Amino acid sequence: MSLRHRLALCIIGPLFLGQRPPCGAEELPLVSWQGQTMGTVYTVKIAGAALSEPQLEALQTEAEQRLAELNRQMSHYQPDSELSRFNRAPARVPFRVSAEFARVIRFALDICHRSGGAFDPTLAPVINAWGFGEKTSQRRVPSDTELQTAAGKTGWRHLTITPDDELVKDIPDLALNLGAVAKGFGADELARLLAGHGLTNIYVSIAGEVRVLGHNARKTRWRVGIAAPLEHWRENDPMAAALSLSDQAVSTSGDYQNFFRDPLGRRLCHIIDPRTSWPPQHDLAGVSVVAPDAMTADALATTLFVLGPEAGLRFIEGFENAVALFITRDPDGRFRQSPSSRFAEVTGYRP
Repeated sequence: MSLRHRLALCIIGPLFLGQRPPCGAEELPLVSWQGQTMGTVYTVKIAGAALSEPQLEALQTEAEQRLAELNRQMSHYQPDSELSRFNRAPARVPFRVSAEFARVIRFALDICHRSGGAFDPTLAPVINAWGFGEKTSQRRVPSDTELQTAAGKTGWRHLTITPDDELVKDIPDLALNLGAVAKGFGADELARLLAGHGLTNIYVSIAGEVRVLGHNARKTRWRVGIAAPLEHWRENDPMAAALSLSDQAVSTSGDYQNFFRDPLGRRLCHIIDPRTSWPPQHDLAGVSVVAPDAMTADALATTLFVLGPEAGLRFIEGFENAVALFITRDPDGRFRQSPSSRFAEVTGYRP
């Protein structure tokens, strides 16, 4: 799908962390593999399952086929995908999509509505103008005229979906980019596929979108680390926080890893505020969302980063089943962590 980097994901994390088993306890068998999808790496870990080599190979093949199908539906890099063909389709002509694609769009439009437009899957022209999309990798500040032209081709209110799973746009150049939701959906689908084979202890990640079921090989909740929002995080760099999760998902969005600076020194990352057509300019460095599924966590993480720490905290408190950790950057370069009211209760959070 080459939905690269979460719209070009600018964080590395969450990452799997080890945890010592209870004293005297034996670890369960653990099998794992990695592969490429959506322009990034996906990881699968399965604990406590006695899988033969042929069974494991069959699971890997099925997982690859499932991810390939999601690419065929929602990639904005594949010219023959459903999404790419819709982007080229004329206005006011119903365009039939798969039931899964339709489900993702309905969910995305609901987040658009609830957030007052802080989330918008129709931002493709603006993302491309900044150099973070599929058109070019040259990052630069677009001119006011370029941004105004690009923004005139966007707007979630110009997109509707019929009960028959048909997408309709009412302006001709409206184009979708599902980089802030499709990887989460992909992680959910991989977990669902594996659970359908009777597996109960599962860890799945696609870049920064993680979905876990059951427990790890140490018979405890899966441990997931939130990377510190360093400009260029590396594997052995410190973590900002550790979470204990089971039957949950986590996603992180931030302004590091994938960004550039303009001549004024402003940090300009890949996440774009649909209301201004600019990367947000606030002190929020990263935000991690824990929710029952990765699609929800994925979309909310992007939304909260756009909203910023104050409005984002108010917004997430309105969700019964989602919590968030905000990491802001102080003027002296240090980081400050602000969890939502139930974050520690839900995640076992410790800084």
